[in-house]
Amino acid sequence: RPCRMGGMTPQSTIIAARCFATTVVLLVFGGLAQGVEPPSPAPKPKHANRLAKETSPYLLQHAHNPVDWYPWGEEALARARQEDKPILLSIGYSACHWCHVMAHESFEDEETAALMNRHFVNIKVDREERPDLDRIYQTAHQLMMQRGGGWPLTVVLDPKTQAPFFAGTYFPREPRHGLPAFRYVLQHVADWYAQNKDQLGEQDRRLREVLQRLEPVAEGRQVLSDAPLGQAFLQLERNFDSEHGGFSDAPKFPHAPQIELLLRLWARAPQRYGAALSMALFTLHRMCEGGLFDHLGGGFCRYSVDAQWMIPHFEKMLYDNGPLLALCSAAARIGSDPVFTQAASLTADWVLREMQSPEGGFYSSLDADSEGHEGKYYVWTREEVAGTLPDEDYRLFAQRFGLDRAPNFEGQWHLHGYESVDRLAKASGQSPEAIRERLAYCRKTLFDLREKRVRPGRDDKILTSWNALMIQGLAAAARQLGRADCLHAAQRALDFIHCTLYRDGRLLATYKDGKAHLTAYLDDYALLLEAVLELLQLRWRGADLAFARELAEALLTHFEDRTHGGFFFTAHDHEKLLARMKPLADEALPSGNGIAARALNRLGWLLGETRYLHAAERTLQLAFPAMQNHPLAYPTLLMALQEALNPPEILILRGTPERLRDWQAALAQNHALQRLIFAIPADAAELPAALADKKPQGEIVAYRCRGLQCSAPVSRLEELAAG
Repeated sequence: RPCRMGGMTPQSTIIAARCFATTVVLLVFGGLAQGVEPPSPAPKPKHANRLAKETSPYLLQHAHNPVDWYPWGEEALARARQEDKPILLSIGYSACHWCHVMAHESFEDEETAALMNRHFVNIKVDREERPDLDRIYQTAHQLMMQRGGGWPLTVVLDPKTQAPFFAGTYFPREPRHGLPAFRYVLQHVADWYAQNKDQLGEQDRRLREVLQRLEPVAEGRQVLSDAPLGQAFLQLERNFDSEHGGFSDAPKFPHAPQIELLLRLWARAPQRYGAALSMALFTLHRMCEGGLFDHLGGGFCRYSVDAQWMIPHFEKMLYDNGPLLALCSAAARIGSDPVFTQAASLTADWVLREMQSPEGGFYSSLDADSEGHEGKYYVWTREEVAGTLPDEDYRLFAQRFGLDRAPNFEGQWHLHGYESVDRLAKASGQSPEAIRERLAYCRKTLFDLREKRVRPGRDDKILTSWNALMIQGLAAAARQLGRADCLHAAQRALDFIHCTLYRDGRLLATYKDGKAHLTAYLDDYALLLEAVLELLQLRWRGADLAFARELAEALLTHFEDRTHGGFFFTAHDHEKLLARMKPLADEALPSGNGIAARALNRLGWLLGETRYLHAAERTLQLAFPAMQNHPLAYPTLLMALQEALNPPEILILRGTPERLRDWQAALAQNHALQRLIFAIPADAAELPAALADKKPQGEIVAYRCRGLQCSAPVSRLEELAAG
């Protein structure tokens, strides 16, 4: 099986996939149940292949394969054209378990490598560095195979056009589980290409037409309404798993934007969406209690293979943990539940302890595997735990995390919260606080023991978009939990990106070992813009406001479709690929178009800049029919729509640092999801529109704004809080 994608595929893509029949794919799969005689072994290369010059840890994992790998680039594409060899494109990422499996079985195998080198130009891509390529070829896979893809993605391309004519995911070394041997696939595809390559022109044309039809088309002026918000709520209510939380059967992904949407629906209209709060908090609670969460070290794994959130796919991704940290922090304030506070605190501790580089940026992920086995770092035997903890503490820990039950992972135990602290306290006659203290001792003891194990590999490249998500998560933890260390870490990360990954008005996408490179994508700009706005609410810096303005201008200059609305995933001067896509749906990351619309509206209201507001409106106009038809695919755009229809309250405070801190803390108590608060020192030079022509009045003054309208100045906290 591949590492699953976990995105929310719009129904329009599914329908297009069902309609896109390709003769080539049917021919390729016509005989894949057979075996194949292996080719003669190729001599093992004496030197590393071309991937040794790359910075991606994933590509470097393959630098000593006997496969003659190329990174994506003109050198490989030109060779394929010149030699008329199809391109075998393999896309994966460092933390992907099944990518490792296929590497060990096939890419490290001399016979398989000989077959690949004989018939193909082989290109290896890190999907985290090149999400543009991954997005195109995952979509093509779905169109051709009529099912979702995943990683490793295996695609064979026409050397002249880079259009795919074969697509799959993981293939084993030997036939099993209904999958053909990878060597047979290679030989069969190579033979088909040699005999039928003249037929590829028609398929290329049809595929490009379908990809073009998938792109959103402006349908004239739309009357925006909150109808899609209500439809999304009803669908989430229908899909809600009232026993385990979440909105699907196994496998279960966190889908943080859906939970955030529920919280924001409740915050704006608690009478109408009262059930939204309970669904969001229950789902988040079950995730925090389950095996998806690392109860010893903090942080969430990418998804659960079961419906109970019990056994995860053990990789930990930065892009999940940023939004989940923000949600847990908000839930801790809303629900006053110690489970949320603990999950947020442990996750923040993990990020600061293990994921922040000395330069300030955050690393990308931790592997699912250690010592060649998935989950080995995280699971326990009873003997290990019982031999480490005092008997009484062991019995308590076993009840809490399931060691008194049957093993739940390959004969061992992965920690899953079965008994709540309150039930354990009631059964033992102790207070919940006393039980928590004992469990904290147990967790710390086992954590220290676990630290002596061989750790999972860490992908230490620094991605701009993923860092932006973590900056927002840490900002939420700083605000809701009062953690100054989280604010400091978030500020360091932003300063690192600004100094290292921003050059001549343009962002770069990735950094490792002193090298920043690759042109940034829509997600990088949009998510970083929103992150800057989050940090401005914690402490005002004129340089950051100027940076936010520059990011917004870059979005409009390089990514906006000024004719039809919305934003392309790649910049106008990006490398020409098979398609230039304009994605609207949430996938592994929140929708770049949704984030851009929300962030541009917020910055536009703050600065009084109508160009930003118009760009956001054009994006929502473009996306509105899709939101109406399939609302659950677009939770981030739905949140942008909600704010466009009913702008949040923006409180702008100006005064002395002491008074600003007091007012900011008081006003943020119960309204984090409904208002933005900017506390600006009296001597600040860079100012929002509401203060552009106003001088400081007394120790502190406040302006309440909605949209572009601001009230008269207020100098009494009670008056402001009452409103």
